[in-house]
Amino acid sequence: MTVFAVEYVYDAESAAVRDEHRPAHRAWTAELAEQGTLLASGPYADGSGALLLVRAADESELNAILKQDPFAVAQGLASIRTSAWNPVIGLLAAHAS
Repeated sequence: MTVFAVEYVYDAESAAVRDEHRPAHRAWTAELAEQGTLLASGPYADGSGALLLVRAADESELNAILKQDPFAVAQGLASIRTSAWNPVIGLLAAHAS
């Protein structure tokens, strides 16, 4: 499995959409964490977006996972940036491929 750093970018125009769908989004992320798919997630302190660390076999699987996010379904994200990430030191190093 590959670890992907997923960066969500928010914009002011979609704040109400995110507020409405946040409970479903948090339930979705909690389920992914329980499955071991989501290693960590949380919003940036300045409110500009969020970072998710996701385990997936490849980008195709990652994209399929991200399409299920209630924020994405409701079009509450300005953009998404993904990068394969290789944690080598620290608590997440055991998850490196």
